[in-house]
Amino acid sequence: MNDATSHSVSIRKAVIPAAGFGTRMFPATKAIKKEFFPIIDREGRAKPIILAIVEEAIQAGIEEVGIVVQKRDRALFEEFFRANPSPTLYDKLKPDAREYCRYLQQLGERITLIDQDIADGFGYAVSCAKSWVNDELFLLLLGDHLYTSFITKNCSSQILDVYRDVKLSTIGMRIVSIAEIENYGGITGKWTATDAVLSITEIHEKPTPEFASARLRVRGMEEGKFLAVFGNYILTPTIFEILQENISNNARESGEFQLTSCLEKLRAREGMAGYLIKGQCFDVGLPDVYRKTIIDFRHARSDF
Repeated sequence: MNDATSHSVSIRKAVIPAAGFGTRMFPATKAIKKEFFPIIDREGRAKPIILAIVEEAIQAGIEEVGIVVQKRDRALFEEFFRANPSPTLYDKLKPDAREYCRYLQQLGERITLIDQDIADGFGYAVSCAKSWVNDELFLLLLGDHLYTSFITKNCSSQILDVYRDVKLSTIGMRIVSIAEIENYGGITGKWTATDAVLSITEIHEKPTPEFASARLRVRGMEEGKFLAVFGNYILTPTIFEILQENISNNARESGEFQLTSCLEKLRAREGMAGYLIKGQCFDVGLPDVYRKTIIDFRHARSDF
């Protein structure tokens, strides 16, 4: 069924594409997958980026997480989430670290690894999860973005709550300047009853400042400020039909199959809401942002 209102409000699954090559972080990514780069969380624990993203989903109430990976990298994810450290390392761990090993294995029981045969764009990566999602609503998170909330509910919980109210695919949004808008998917629309939920009327991938000024202004926002994709989404399975149409028709953008244009088609078919996330997103696929994340993520602003 394609009507968004026909789907259950329950959202059990999250998809995390993690099959990119990490070219922006080369040559570090010649040694280690970018999803395994370390960060320090609020408790002071050093952990790989992918673990923090999985925890973002689980803490929002998601039951199952599908991670899209390259076949050759599957063993890396299997070892981290499902295998104990070597006996020599395990014997040297303190009791709390040994307990954390058990936690990782329990987390691993909720994770499915989804093979991606070729690297052919973000949209193609998402399409690989179609069979696993199995006609359900799902949460989509990015494999190289970290999320931190300014309130007690994490960023994914915030858009899950909005979906339950609006019963439409929902995109997390952030505010960016006109100088930044060409780095993101730009969004416009009309505010609903609150100043945080938007009825989206257009989504455009990496608009020029001129295009944004002409087409993406949102009433009530400060001059020179625009709404852009935050990096988390609640989507209906109709997105897979649209992605497959693009793939079947070889409708590439910049040589790859992208997601944003398919989101615009999904919006046109079913309607779509945007939510101004009360939080911050770190794109750790960029060297300078990764450096900043190492410094700032642990102490990111919190109002609770």
